[in-house]
Amino acid sequence: MKPSGRPQPLETLRAVKADSSAPFVLASASPRRLALLRQAGLEPSVVIAPEIDEALRKGELPRAYALRVAIAKTDTVAVKEKDSFVLAADTVVAVGRRILPKADSEAEVERCLKMLSGRRHVVLTALALKPPAKPMRTRVAATRVAFKVLSKREIGAYIASGEGIGKAGGYAVQGRAEAFVRWINGSYSNVVGLPLYETLSLLEGCGWVSGAD
Repeated sequence: MKPSGRPQPLETLRAVKADSSAPFVLASASPRRLALLRQAGLEPSVVIAPEIDEALRKGELPRAYALRVAIAKTDTVAVKEKDSFVLAADTVVAVGRRILPKADSEAEVERCLKMLSGRRHVVLTALALKPPAKPMRTRVAATRVAFKVLSKREIGAYIASGEGIGKAGGYAVQGRAEAFVRWINGSYSNVVGLPLYETLSLLEGCGWVSGAD
């Protein structure tokens, strides 16, 4: 399989403008998702960090987990924002059926990098959008990524940078970890945290219109 490579720069993507009668709410605590939306020309009316239980259920597969969490985030915010377009997302890094954690310590970053070293993995982002007075719509984007074999020195230096803390799979592709990537097949922005093509398509399909601001 020939990798598709990195998509065109975000600046070339279409800007999106909302129906002025309905505000757009981003249900996310992720600064990366907000930054990606802004780079695509979309500014949420408000950003709300939903509080939900993100614990993995026994036997839950990566795609099902990401979709369940994204839907729960949207549901939590949409209850109070009934007249808005409410969008949430959840990103997971998976090796086979195993979901890697959002690393909360240097030890977890190290475990993740050792597992990813010299292997392929998949980054899945589930999107859940609740338009005003319409049913929720969902979509899941998948990007396949291959890491080179990482040396102890490279892993140690990355851990010392602190960049992997709080990141799914223990790495941030938009930072130093981009040097670890041998190839990528699919959406680059998905690996950062929000697949822009799928996000804008989902919004437009629910009644938004595209065009330059």
